Amino acid sequence: QVQLVESGGGLVQPGGSLTLSCGAFGSIFSINAMGWYRQAPGKQRELVASITSGGTPNYADSVKGRFTISRDNAKNTIYLQMNSLKPEDTAVYSCHAEATSVVDFETNDYWGQGTQVTVSS
Repeated sequence: QVQLVESGGGLVQPGGSLTLSCGAFGSIFSINAMGWYRQAPGKQRELVASITSGGTPNYADSVKGRFTISRDNAKNTIYLQMNSLKPEDTAVYSCHAEATSVVDFETNDYWGQGTQVTVSS
């Protein structure tokens, strides 16, 4: 019904930058909050940043001042600009959306397939 497609992960040196993108496709009626979660090996998945349909962002304390989330509602796409990356930012980053499908007009949680971000010298 709703598919999330991510791009932009990769390998970067400490102090470097990466930008992640996530587009929502399919039978979309509306999208509420969208966001990025990450999971490092041996750790639980955690919220990195989220953004409401109105553009209000929310960040984990660990990324405040370094990461910026933005949203293009016309394209059903969010972006995560990651600056001053640290080795502890290494994780699989997954996109999330709370969306309503035109198929059944139910609101559900949708997830992308995940993209690896590795911060290493």
